[in-house]
Amino acid sequence: MQANTAAQQLLEQTFGYSAFRGEQEAIVNHVVDGGDALVLMPTGGGKSLCYQIPSLLRPGVGIVVSPLIALMQDQVDALRQLGIQAAFLNSSLDADTARHVYQALMRGELKVLYVAPERLMTPSFLSTLHDIQQRFGIALFAIDEAHCVSQWGHDFRPEYRQLTVLHEEFPEVPRIALTATADTPTRNEIVERLGLEHARQFISSFDRPNIRYRVALKNNARKQLLGFLESEHPNDAGIIYCLSRRKVEETAAWLKEQGWDALPYHAGLDATVRQANQQRFLREEGIIMVATVAFGMGIDKPNVRFVVHLDLPKSMEGYYQETGRAGRDGLDADAWMVYGLGDVVNMRQLLDGSDTPEERKRLERQKLDALLGFCESTACRHQAILRYFGEQHPGNCGQCDNCLSPVDTWNGTEAARMALSCVFRSGQRFGAGHLIDILLGKTTEQIKRFNHQSLSTFGIGKALNQAQWSSVFRQLVASGLLSTDMEGYGGLRLTEEARPLLRGETEIWLRSDPPDVRASSSKAERASRSREAYNEVQDDPLWLALKAKRLELAREQEVPPYVIFHDSTLLEILNQKPGSLPEMGRISGIGAAKLARYGDAFLEVLEEYAH
Repeated sequence: MQANTAAQQLLEQTFGYSAFRGEQEAIVNHVVDGGDALVLMPTGGGKSLCYQIPSLLRPGVGIVVSPLIALMQDQVDALRQLGIQAAFLNSSLDADTARHVYQALMRGELKVLYVAPERLMTPSFLSTLHDIQQRFGIALFAIDEAHCVSQWGHDFRPEYRQLTVLHEEFPEVPRIALTATADTPTRNEIVERLGLEHARQFISSFDRPNIRYRVALKNNARKQLLGFLESEHPNDAGIIYCLSRRKVEETAAWLKEQGWDALPYHAGLDATVRQANQQRFLREEGIIMVATVAFGMGIDKPNVRFVVHLDLPKSMEGYYQETGRAGRDGLDADAWMVYGLGDVVNMRQLLDGSDTPEERKRLERQKLDALLGFCESTACRHQAILRYFGEQHPGNCGQCDNCLSPVDTWNGTEAARMALSCVFRSGQRFGAGHLIDILLGKTTEQIKRFNHQSLSTFGIGKALNQAQWSSVFRQLVASGLLSTDMEGYGGLRLTEEARPLLRGETEIWLRSDPPDVRASSSKAERASRSREAYNEVQDDPLWLALKAKRLELAREQEVPPYVIFHDSTLLEILNQKPGSLPEMGRISGIGAAKLARYGDAFLEVLEEYAH
């Protein structure tokens, strides 16, 4: 009970929160008592508190292993704001700064130290840790982004395989492995590779109820994107993901031409440009980052209000992790994606043309198929995501396109048989465009060249138009009845799963695509009260003044604005309008150190606008 009380006091007085969330309290108490833990918790769920509080309560220093330089910097900035002695060691530090960190460590002055796995595994650093253990103690080892240990995961880091040495050399020190995305095979591999067979597993819900998921068909993607940004996020920070570096740069340049503050980010950019763009995104308001998936791991910016995918991600895990970078502060955020059949073909071509072993290709194909199934689904998006991660959800979330504007379905059995028959009779080597021309009875040059006007399927599909047939083919690919033949230059061919439908043994229901798939801002899509509350304050002079004060303080200290206060804390200040420091101290996210440091400054702003 004593540890429980001490943890609660720390949570309130240092971190400024009145209560733990979900499994946090159980995890903290388990690790404080010396137990090992595997923690699966969604992005924004509060994983860092699960090792930060035990590091403060146990004797010695907490060692946090992280592969993410940006995250280390953010976390250390945030801890120092709370008056906690924290530091990091990674390749971004010059020799002088690294030496000062080592000296502070050797004097027992640090309570939390973030370290890159490459540095941790060096014999000299392990020797230093043994010395620290004898003199001051090691509170715990936290292994963040633990999915990096999995060779089947989306972010494999070979150095993570060596981290079993921590248990071998420091058997008395508790270990806590944490990740936001791990399906069952990845979870099992984390346990096996890190020797966590006896660790207690804490699996939180993967649901992010504040994220609104929407998936639309590509129909002039740039126009759709512009409609989405203008109607819903005119001044917000967000991330736009593209598949290729070229598309990243072209999209960022085009957005700048349209008057948006957009920056590119991909691994091919000069390192100094990449770093400068990332710093601007973290430290300024309303920046849009256009990026490949190289961007985002370890980005701790809580007020990202939207994540856009202009191309399909590779898997549900990738989609979940990337969209999870939105709304980490708990306020409403959007995950908005557009895709088309061309995306599916491109992804499969990239996969099939790679040097990846066949076993891995097969797994990646299954992951891509699961993502396509999600895109084409008529069911609740939150329910579909959770089902993928082995969790139940009742559906009817009120926070996705399918629940807000239910999709009509139609019996597509006859149309599907026409399409499949056309694929078969034309030799299983043509793409959807040519097949649709056959079904519509068009006499194009290509149809004449191959004499396809003589096929029995020529002209039999005139009851549907070009867009409707495109939808049929896309859904047949998504449901696995058609696949792309890489040796046939991306032509479509039948799979075994198509046989029962062709034989008349089964039927298929397809989603009816809306007549206009441009971004919508209907009343139904603005149903959330918290979203409305956030949107309503955007032009409030007091809200703008509070944000301006936060930015001024952040620039003085050279930290991102959210390190001072999250948007959710500012929103509470705006709504509560505290008139004294004790009243200010009751607001969530304002602990003793932040109250002493910033309380008066924000009270002055409130007083100025009270008259």
